Amino acid sequence: MPRTTTVESPGCPPLRALTSDVLGLIKVVEVHGKVGVPKVVEIWGSPDASRAVVATSFADCRKNPLLAVARKDGVVELLNPLSGDTLNTSRVCELGLTNHSAEEDPVVGLHLLMTKNIELSSGLCVVLIYTEKGKACLRSFPTQDDVSLDASVVHTFKNWDVSTAGKVMCSSVDSKENYALFGGKAIELNLWDLESCSRIWTSKPPHVNSLGIFSPTCFTTSTFLVKEDHRKIVAGTNNYQVRLYDISAQRRPVLSVDFRESPIRVVTEDLDGHTVYVGTGIGDLASFDMRTGKLLGCFVGKCSGSIRSIARHPELSLLASCGLDSYLRIWDSRTRQLLSAVFLKQHLTNVVIDSYFSAEGSGQ
Repeated sequence: MPRTTTVESPGCPPLRALTSDVLGLIKVVEVHGKVGVPKVVEIWGSPDASRAVVATSFADCRKNPLLAVARKDGVVELLNPLSGDTLNTSRVCELGLTNHSAEEDPVVGLHLLMTKNIELSSGLCVVLIYTEKGKACLRSFPTQDDVSLDASVVHTFKNWDVSTAGKVMCSSVDSKENYALFGGKAIELNLWDLESCSRIWTSKPPHVNSLGIFSPTCFTTSTFLVKEDHRKIVAGTNNYQVRLYDISAQRRPVLSVDFRESPIRVVTEDLDGHTVYVGTGIGDLASFDMRTGKLLGCFVGKCSGSIRSIARHPELSLLASCGLDSYLRIWDSRTRQLLSAVFLKQHLTNVVIDSYFSAEGSGQ
């Protein structure tokens, strides 16, 4: 039986979150009133395992927000996150990736470039897409299926190979969206300039330990410690480590911390520029101070399945997590207390937070 801990859940402030799962459903969870319990208010899509959501990216804007979704069958969709309306649908094989097969080389991630004029009124947005075998594509999308745009405008900006060997498992983009970071199984972390599509930095593996044992490279998650500074990178590995890299200092990690005995599945940075939140394959959720590598504490209330996504509210001290135990959990990021949880039936793959909901639709 999984280890569980019963804790009091005092409820959480007004909140709107969107989750995706292995059956391809997107569920809208909301909390109304000053303090409340999360409830599912909308479900978008029909259950279909072949259309499982493997990655999402959310343009969290007060005006004209946008949600990009990558599915297991190789389809990329643009959705209106307020209504669930599909704005555009494209297959990855149509994006300039020649001879692409969703079965042999699945999409593993995507990112909406918010600084590249992402707004519904312009009729165009830009998306970075990458696959397991290291194919990357920077592509412009019309945000309406019936929009009339010149053929020279709607095109694939750039295609390149992140890696020709190994398996890409993680990626991150800095806040200015000038650099993209990739890593994976047998793939060292490598940083790319998105303007020139050139690699500007590659990590080196740590030295062998005192027993002379070398751990093969396997990065499972990565993020920029400070979104405005692309030089500091935090990554999680399959062998329980959280590593800090400073590309201006050296290619090997400047700090490495072991955490429990389970692969690190997700790392998310905090707003303060030095704290990160770490989720593992056995459901541990904790925060670390990456200035010293100190464990600040574990979140109260054990999750019973692998954590696959963590979202930090950009204004409130709230943290959302979800994973294979099918629960969406809302936490207080300062006290690490569980505020509320809702069972969503399917294994969850991603969660995003609509940071403008509390100001516009709290129901008070």
